[in-house]
Amino acid sequence: QKFLCSNCHNILKKALQTLCGHRYCSACLTWIVRNNKNAICQKCKEEDPNTLGEESLLAEERAFGDAAINKEISELRVHCVTPGCSWSGIMKDFEEHQSLCEYALIPCHTGCGHVVMRRKLADHLENGCVNNVTVCQQCQCSLAGSECQQSHSTSSASKDGCCFSEVGCAFRGSKEKMQEHEQSAVGAHMLLLLQHMRRLQGTLCPQGFSPRPELSLKSAGKGICELQMPAEPELDCFPASSVPGDESVLQQLVREKVISELENKLHVFENIVAVLNKEVESSNLEILAFRRQSELDQNIIRGLELKIAELHQCLMQKDAGLSCLHKSLLFSEQASYDGIFLWKITEVGRKLQDSVTGRTVSLYSPAFYTAKYGYKVCLRVYLNGDGTGKGTHMSLFFVVMKGDYDALLPWPFRHKVTFMLLDQNNREHIIDAFRPDLTSASFQRPVNEMNVASGCPLFLPLAKLQSPKHAYVREDTLFLKCIIETN
Repeated sequence: QKFLCSNCHNILKKALQTLCGHRYCSACLTWIVRNNKNAICQKCKEEDPNTLGEESLLAEERAFGDAAINKEISELRVHCVTPGCSWSGIMKDFEEHQSLCEYALIPCHTGCGHVVMRRKLADHLENGCVNNVTVCQQCQCSLAGSECQQSHSTSSASKDGCCFSEVGCAFRGSKEKMQEHEQSAVGAHMLLLLQHMRRLQGTLCPQGFSPRPELSLKSAGKGICELQMPAEPELDCFPASSVPGDESVLQQLVREKVISELENKLHVFENIVAVLNKEVESSNLEILAFRRQSELDQNIIRGLELKIAELHQCLMQKDAGLSCLHKSLLFSEQASYDGIFLWKITEVGRKLQDSVTGRTVSLYSPAFYTAKYGYKVCLRVYLNGDGTGKGTHMSLFFVVMKGDYDALLPWPFRHKVTFMLLDQNNREHIIDAFRPDLTSASFQRPVNEMNVASGCPLFLPLAKLQSPKHAYVREDTLFLKCIIETN
């Protein structure tokens, strides 16, 4: 199916692939686009009309040549389906075979209406074609080619006479020999014509001109080159007083004829050169127009590229702004301003494994506040323990963060902190509390984004965290709660 056109359903010729992924013959796509204002891919309609989109619109500039499929098609093994023909080969040789297949049925080119095998066309033209009629040059009868050939088979071998036979030329020969004779005996024919003209003049005016009976075909058979030689002519049949004048007349006639022919050829060549000059000038104008249009197109493309770059930069800035807004929204949704924070940790099993392998040793909670303009703090948990509890306990710490209102708050931080791991059966919560060490750097006014974490490294044994008697972890989720006494 992939080798078939989506329009004509025949083997693809010069395959084009559209944006929707379907293939068309180049000619089929051109025809569809020319005859439909907003052509839609028929294959897309057949597959699922509900998914038609912009890529289903057909246009020649939106399709590209599919070289891969064209190569596959050209290598397909095929055979000729014409009855009697045994040819087989590959697709790229099939078109050449079609034009040569001897068993193919073709119409007679004479227009007689018959359709014959290519191998039998010659027999048909010779014996059966009513339109293959020839006018015989010898008898002027309308005969079929074979009949004419048979009826004059003997006479065709006869030799024709020279067209100057009426003025004395006795040459006879075939058509080929006759053409050679006419080209080589121009001078002799001119002399024969001159002699014939003298005879006519002598008949009309016997006192003004006396022809020479000694003029013979032998003397007339000399070439044109001898006639054109100015010195010592060798025509013995003329008296010395008359030969130069005759030669000058002949030379003048020949010269004028040659000049006339050359002038005609020159005129033809001048016309050809004029036409070529016009075509070259027209081509140059078209090339200049194409170059100007190309420059305009290049300027438009560069402008569009700059605009696309600007839009891309603008989109990147907007994406960054949206990301910042998204983070602010999440923070606003999760923030607490009363010193009480509930932290939900999901995928506990995976995160515990990451902590064991060292991939993610600890987790930070979102920030929360002791009051609207109070201390900014967060929690930090080591699911596989830290320090003295590493590998045996879950460690939970309290972190004081740099806040927007630290300059107005009393330091060091001195509020009691209570940690709770909630039993999701509401039976036995794990509770631990501490009061800040006022001398510890962990509770002084932050200089960096966060102070050093402080809390309970032995908050809960890991064995108890996974114990089936309790529901500290359910559905791979646990809940940690922090309460800060703000009174």
